[in-house]
Amino acid sequence: MLHPSYADLIKVVNSGVEEGEDPVVSSRYSIVMATSKRARQIIAGDEELVDGKGRKPLSVAVEELNQGKIQILSDEFTEEPEEAPETEASESEAEAPETESAGTEETDAE
Repeated sequence: MLHPSYADLIKVVNSGVEEGEDPVVSSRYSIVMATSKRARQIIAGDEELVDGKGRKPLSVAVEELNQGKIQILSDEFTEEPEEAPETEASESEAEAPETESAGTEETDAE
């Protein structure tokens, strides 16, 4: 069993949302995408914000989220980074990865 549960993580992430506002996350998918993105950052060499000795990067990412060390920012903050509030570390709700088009050029064979 996953500890903490998805429901607990959603409560932690949405704890700063005031009455009447849309929640930051409302699905397990958002939690999974954010923690997997943070785990990839840890694998790439980013500093762990909690004690993660002997633990896998995903477990560390889940613990960071549970302790409030990272935040999931809504799309409005990820599109315009200069307006995003300063935080110790931040995560954006995952979007489909941007892919570069293969740029096939057509040549006229005459």
